[in-house]
Amino acid sequence: MASISSVQEKYMKEALKQAKKARALGEVPIGCVIVYEGKIIGRGYNRRNTDKNTLAHAEITAIRKASKFIGDWRLEGCTLYVTLEPCQMCAGAIIQARISEVVMGCMNPKAGCGGSILNILEMPQFNHQAAVTRGVLGEECSEVLREFFADLRIRNKAERQYSKEQITAL
Repeated sequence: MASISSVQEKYMKEALKQAKKARALGEVPIGCVIVYEGKIIGRGYNRRNTDKNTLAHAEITAIRKASKFIGDWRLEGCTLYVTLEPCQMCAGAIIQARISEVVMGCMNPKAGCGGSILNILEMPQFNHQAAVTRGVLGEECSEVLREFFADLRIRNKAERQYSKEQITAL
């Protein structure tokens, strides 16, 4: 595994800022930035529930913005930073966009396709592979997700309790 650099940590912190935007909307806090020649050219955060759109993942949004900035669908020479290991859709989009490098915060053992369940990003069978670095600010990225899901469980329990009380009051 490649060593983690201060540059990677800098941009992962930017991806974490995007994840916090998702959390503020009540979305699963996943954030992403795409960097080209030392400049962030695409940002995205999870908005699936907000937009009512399966495709509204952080990576897809960031890829769309970066492609618009570059003026091409090919994002060669770009590095994508994402707080959570990409799903199969996002990993496929990363390969289709020809992104050169992917830096991940934490792994996703239930749905990750950057090494957990599958490793679409580095499959030699495809005509493009991305260099991958895992675990950059991994604990911070994991903590944002842990806090979100702990809060969600508390909210869901309170809502169930409230519903029971309302039914009982009838």
